[in-house]
Amino acid sequence: MDPKLLVLIFILIPVVLFVIIGMWMMGIYNSLVRLRNRFENAFAQIDVMLQRRYDLIPNLVSTAKGYMQHEKETLTAVIEARNQAFQAAKAAAGAPGDMAAVGSLMQAESSLTASLGRLLAISESYPDLKADQQMTALMEELTSTENKIGFARQAYNDAVMRYNEAREVFPSSLVASFFKFEEKKMFEIEDPKVRQAPVVEF
Repeated sequence: MDPKLLVLIFILIPVVLFVIIGMWMMGIYNSLVRLRNRFENAFAQIDVMLQRRYDLIPNLVSTAKGYMQHEKETLTAVIEARNQAFQAAKAAAGAPGDMAAVGSLMQAESSLTASLGRLLAISESYPDLKADQQMTALMEELTSTENKIGFARQAYNDAVMRYNEAREVFPSSLVASFFKFEEKKMFEIEDPKVRQAPVVEF
């Protein structure tokens, strides 16, 4: 065999292997980026629903305040929990992949859900409040929003699970580790006592 051809073959083999490996890594990298974008988009949907919930709560408290004169502590607790959750949501929306930010949001949402649950339980002893048309409309809207938050949270958790699985399985785990695709946290209410959305019955 011609020595020049032999040299060319020895040069081409590593180049071809390098190109194949590079394309393979690029394919995995792009797949991980797409999965990351999906869970970030899914988080944006949760954020929209949470903002709607945060907008409803002051109206709810304001309406209840007219009937629940002796429940200032409960009403104040709901507003404080709402404000903390609102701030945590803003921080998490700026970095939906940040596990600490999402963890803080989950904790704040747990507190808000517990406070809302207490408010709704107490409101049961106020028949005039239950009969108020504005309160009824707000409660219906809150129920609808809570359901949408649940669906959005499930979509986000599904997207995070697919992303985490993709970054953990071999051989994409090599690419994920090299390019620092970190594990992401699912959006779950951690306290089992407040795992369910408040039951709204008016």
